[in-house]
Amino acid sequence: MSAWRIRHIALEDNITLSNRTADADWANALAAIRMGCAPPEPWRAIFGPLVGSIVDDMMVVAQLGQTMDGRTATEKGHSHYINGNNGLDHLHRLRACVDAVVIGVGTACADDPQLTVRRVEGGHPARVIVDPNGRLPAAARVLAEDGIRRLVIRRPEIPDDLPDNLPAGVEIVRVPPGPDGLAPADILAALAERGLFRVLIEGGSNTVSRFLAARCLDHLHIVTAPLILGSGPPGLVLAPVARMDEALRPRTQVHILSDEVLYACDFSDQRVAIGRAKKSM
Repeated sequence: MSAWRIRHIALEDNITLSNRTADADWANALAAIRMGCAPPEPWRAIFGPLVGSIVDDMMVVAQLGQTMDGRTATEKGHSHYINGNNGLDHLHRLRACVDAVVIGVGTACADDPQLTVRRVEGGHPARVIVDPNGRLPAAARVLAEDGIRRLVIRRPEIPDDLPDNLPAGVEIVRVPPGPDGLAPADILAALAERGLFRVLIEGGSNTVSRFLAARCLDHLHIVTAPLILGSGPPGLVLAPVARMDEALRPRTQVHILSDEVLYACDFSDQRVAIGRAKKSM
């Protein structure tokens, strides 16, 4: 069978899965996922693959929201919101499925996100900001004291008190840099050491691209909105290839989220081992 496999899966009656009945079903599905079990339909097709990794005891999924022409924002950086209600609901469900959500400091500064679960049933994940040089403002909403773990990834030589008045309880995680900066595998290993095994890489596009290029993703979800910008930053930036047969060709499922399209890309057979390896039967 060809490595390129696309299956089109229309959710029941192509409905919006945000009504009261679907929300109740989601609560049951989320409970199953958190216990490491396959969720019931209609959620199994999308979230079943996220129950666990075939590689080790971690599970790493990334998410990108983009336009039909692959843009994540306008040329001036405006991105609120490319995705509509269905795409945003999906993002919040992904957050509810994981132990930690990771963003780069550029996204934290530009968008000032909360990274909480507000649109659907589910608990808030730990918030992780990759900030090698300590430039994240202390007033950033991701650092708000709300009872949820907050971790900042830094190079070893950056002082703990940068910036001034860092909120109490923020965990500083030291990761030595490599030739190309902080290595995604080292970041994930540091999170696993702190009990965070299910991880969502949410953005921005540079951070997602780095994790993909480093073979540190089990799955990549790309939610495409029916918009065309014609310019602006792209969703993914990877090293150029000379030939089409060098392109990444993940196993892919296509799901219809009302007027948006979710491309669920499976990279699990390519991910490097980070946590405790799976035992062969």
